[in-house]
Amino acid sequence: MQKTLLSILAAAWLCAAQAQTDNMDQFIEDLLSKMTLEEKVGQMNQYNGFWEATGPAPSDGNAKRKYEDLRNGRVGSVLNVRGVEEVRAMQKLVVEESRLGIPLIFASDIIHGYKTLAPIPLAEAASWDLKAIEASARMAATEASATGVSWTFAPMMDISRDARWGRVMEGGGEDTYLGSAIAAARIRGFQGEDLSANNTIMACAKHFAGYGFAQSGLDYYTADIGTATLHNTVLPPFRAAVEAGVGSFMNGFNLLNGQPVTGSSYLQRDLLKGEWGFEGVVVSDWASIAEMEEHGYSEDLKAAAKQAVTAGSDIDMESYAYINHLQDLVESGAVSESLVDDAVRRILRAKYKLGLFEDPYRYCNEEREEALLYNEAHQEAVLDMAKKSIVLLKNEGNLLPLKKEGLKITLIGQLANDKTSPLGSWRIGSDDGTAVSVLEGLSAYEGNEVTFAEGPKLWANEPTFVTPVDVNTTDRTGMAEAIETAQNADVVIMVLGEHGFMSGEARSRTDISLPGLQQELLEKVYENNPNVVLVLNNGRPLTIPWAAERIPAIVEAWQLGSQTGHAVAQVLYGDYNPSGKLPMTFPRNLGQVPIHYNMHNTGRPNTKGDVFYTHYIDSPLSPLFPFGYGLSYTTFAYDNLRTNLRGQSVEVTVKLTNTGDRAGEEVVQLYIRDRAASVVRPTKELKGFEKLMLQPGESRTVAFRLTPQELGFYMPDGQFVTEPGTFDIMVGPNSSDLLQTTIEWK
Repeated sequence: MQKTLLSILAAAWLCAAQAQTDNMDQFIEDLLSKMTLEEKVGQMNQYNGFWEATGPAPSDGNAKRKYEDLRNGRVGSVLNVRGVEEVRAMQKLVVEESRLGIPLIFASDIIHGYKTLAPIPLAEAASWDLKAIEASARMAATEASATGVSWTFAPMMDISRDARWGRVMEGGGEDTYLGSAIAAARIRGFQGEDLSANNTIMACAKHFAGYGFAQSGLDYYTADIGTATLHNTVLPPFRAAVEAGVGSFMNGFNLLNGQPVTGSSYLQRDLLKGEWGFEGVVVSDWASIAEMEEHGYSEDLKAAAKQAVTAGSDIDMESYAYINHLQDLVESGAVSESLVDDAVRRILRAKYKLGLFEDPYRYCNEEREEALLYNEAHQEAVLDMAKKSIVLLKNEGNLLPLKKEGLKITLIGQLANDKTSPLGSWRIGSDDGTAVSVLEGLSAYEGNEVTFAEGPKLWANEPTFVTPVDVNTTDRTGMAEAIETAQNADVVIMVLGEHGFMSGEARSRTDISLPGLQQELLEKVYENNPNVVLVLNNGRPLTIPWAAERIPAIVEAWQLGSQTGHAVAQVLYGDYNPSGKLPMTFPRNLGQVPIHYNMHNTGRPNTKGDVFYTHYIDSPLSPLFPFGYGLSYTTFAYDNLRTNLRGQSVEVTVKLTNTGDRAGEEVVQLYIRDRAASVVRPTKELKGFEKLMLQPGESRTVAFRLTPQELGFYMPDGQFVTEPGTFDIMVGPNSSDLLQTTIEWK
């Protein structure tokens, strides 16, 4: 009888929700008024998946406790529970057996696709194609939502200038302007126009804030930056996320200026929820509330719970801080219940917008799951995205594109014949061995003879997301065979770089050159046959000065996802003309790191005939490949740079001409420099870009408009200002090769 009554109550709430879809706030207030303090705290508690929901209930241990918490309304959301059958079973337990039947949100890390994988986010950023990036996120949302997931912990929008940090693969690169545009595009793709539609998912802006500035590129470590850098470099993508309507934020693991961001009232209460007016949910990163004790900020877990909720963290992911201590903190008067109510309102609002009160099983359709998980249209979409993400770094002697007939090609490298590594990191919903390998892609072209020689292995074990890659540094088995096979080839294609699990979370590196025996292999093959095309598979910028000086053709192919091999082959054969541009600077050597294009001048920027100026005594200051760099199989010319001041804006125009013999896309990039300001500005700042296709011989005038928003900056206190003065206006194909003119802004 009791269970029947509870089911009736739950059904009544669902009917009430459906009847009140035009009055969300009233519905939430009515529901909140009926909740006990224990149930409120439960909504703020998030657990990781812990048992097969379609199997028997756990009978002991921590799993039993979590199960009972679900039944008693002490859990508001879960992560890593996927698949319609599992999601439906767990949702049914909560909706039908908890007192109020408040549905769960099911969350997962949908980073660059679900079953069908697009390129890693850093690779997508290299496309500089916002429509394609938005479409990629839309596809990922379509697939993930078909498995019951309605919340993704993406996009990551941490600006980072340090390639040692493995999580650069997950973001949009080093630039704030580009990163902000990409973040907004991904949010639009994930959330669509209607968050309650069953093929959209709630996005999450992470990690708030400063995580990408971890010292030494060491994951989870301290970020120690000034407030000018915070406001001008770190925060703008997050502000753009709020403006794009993102549904949730995630704080981070790091310290920022000596305080864990999870416990930062300034970031979460004052700035995000206060000044920016964010009405969504803030979730902690995995156990980041508990980790405040390890940082030396919280005396114990109870203190951490108080500090986190006071600071504005609404949901505790796997710390057990709120579920164990928050009720006691409120009842003792140490924490105001109004803080709890504010958090719960935000959580309930998210569930309402997702349509879960109207239909808790909105994302649970078995037929839709089966139809979408292996979708040919999605494969075509990720192939298109992969081709757009490839960057041509070097092509001396026009070794590329390859002729389609009569060539003897030797393909070398363990990565060339691997079907798992190209999927990259953060691929929780996909299956191993499902990528098209480069060997398979090349073999689809039947006019040439392709011989594969693996060479020494890069890795020996079977790497996983939670285990390190065992890089081979001693076993040279296969070296001699690869060299011998390459000797008589017309062209040698070497696929070298990192395994997909050598970048990502917890994958910091102190050496970002080619790992293992790959550099030795490259040099020995080149000695025997210099007609080498180096195809890089990697999740971060690499230091490859030897290759950049000697190897005639270098293709940055990142980790491109499900269609890797076809994308690489189509670029190598010229069926697709590469148009990608680097979203991160490639350093000459590790000593330059962190390196980025938008540096500040020192007081001694140039030599005056002595050693007392800003330089290295053993390396140029310039990068190996600059931000925004990328070649094409055609050539482009820039000229006729003009500016025109129109009231409170500046119109900038430049003439672009395709001077080559094939059609190609170019990313025209606009940079500025404020020569004298109250806060010293970088020597260059990206403030606009446009990607366009030109036919051979075609010219087009490209126009940009600079407003006070682009010309201004943030003071250390967060105040945005625009100051009169002299501005350099620069336009070109990358951050180094630029036409320049000057304006006086008044």
